[in-house]
Amino acid sequence: MKKNRKLVIVGDSDLAQIAYEYFTYDSSYQVCAFAVEKEFKKRDKLFELPVVQFEEVEQYFDINTHEAFVAITYPNLNRLRTRLYLAAKAKGYKIARYISSKSFCWHNVILGENVFIFEDNTLQPFTKIGNNVILWSGNHIGHHSEIKDNCFISSHVVISGHCVIDENCFIGVNSTISNGITIAKDNFINLGAVVLKSTEENAFYEGNPAMKRSISSKKLFKVSDDN
Repeated sequence: MKKNRKLVIVGDSDLAQIAYEYFTYDSSYQVCAFAVEKEFKKRDKLFELPVVQFEEVEQYFDINTHEAFVAITYPNLNRLRTRLYLAAKAKGYKIARYISSKSFCWHNVILGENVFIFEDNTLQPFTKIGNNVILWSGNHIGHHSEIKDNCFISSHVVISGHCVIDENCFIGVNSTISNGITIAKDNFINLGAVVLKSTEENAFYEGNPAMKRSISSKKLFKVSDDN
């Protein structure tokens, strides 16, 4: 595949290393560097590429010739990834996305920025994926469903048709969302949950059928209004 686009990956932990592999071997991007906030920078090179301070990344990698991708998982219910995604945009970078060549993405699916879609995902017609969304391997996103901004969908999740996953949600491995369900903002859906009813905001659900736990999702993830 011709490498005609240049990329800086924000982050250097596991997901950033995985993103490097996928962008390198299954995209038109050439990864040029990693960028990490000064407080967390522990090394100068990764895969023989420079690791620079995020605060000054634009001094080394021109915003007019390079794009950025923020490769962070779901700390603080996706707030860390969201903050760095918005910061990279504020610096002026165009934000990249990755769609695996081994995924199925129907032609009229709408995709936002900073989206990463792993292999074996199925995105049926008329689905919408917002900005800053990660779909790990093997998920089914049913027709006319929408995943809004800043969500993390882990592996082997079934989201049926006409569902809405609102902002800042985490959906655990092997979860099932029934047809026409809305998962409210700031939800944590634990692994193996079977969601048969629409949920409440800022809540933690688990079980079959999924039931709301007493602890809120923001408290579970130590999210404050300052995150």
